Amino acid sequence: MSLMRVVMVLVVAAVVLACLAACCPCNQPSGLTRERENGMAYEVTKSEAEWRAQLTPEQYRVTREGDTERPFTGEYYQFKGDGEFVCICCGQPLFDSDTKYESGSGWPSFWQPVDGECIEELEDRSHGMVRTEVRCSRCGAHLGHVFTDGPKPTGLRYCINSVSLLFKGEKK
Repeated sequence: MSLMRVVMVLVVAAVVLACLAACCPCNQPSGLTRERENGMAYEVTKSEAEWRAQLTPEQYRVTREGDTERPFTGEYYQFKGDGEFVCICCGQPLFDSDTKYESGSGWPSFWQPVDGECIEELEDRSHGMVRTEVRCSRCGAHLGHVFTDGPKPTGLRYCINSVSLLFKGEKK
């Protein structure tokens, strides 16, 4: 086979793979719906215009569109304080500062939420992998993801975007 023919086969194969990757549902962002999977609306609902007026562009992109802030850049990544972290969108308490720890992941990490009712977990198949997305149960804001590689006593690591949180308490 000539070199030109090999190059052409490789180019065609690359184009086909790129098209397949772009069309595969597992590579699409999860996107946020305004309703829960069970069809029930969230307690706090606002129009897109109302959310955009309330939030910064990055807060909107992360909490309402399900994006992720860059690692090691968030306000609460290395933050220390006594208090609680609430949802930036609706003010619902989410995490206590006593459960925050340094995971080395680049995002604020917690080993447990304030209670089992404040967050909801959904399967996330975006970016070619399967993860568990964490959302605020009151307004549906995307918070981050939870993983099973955390410390005792839960073994969980809630990896949360700083822009989805607001700290209420005293900074150390």
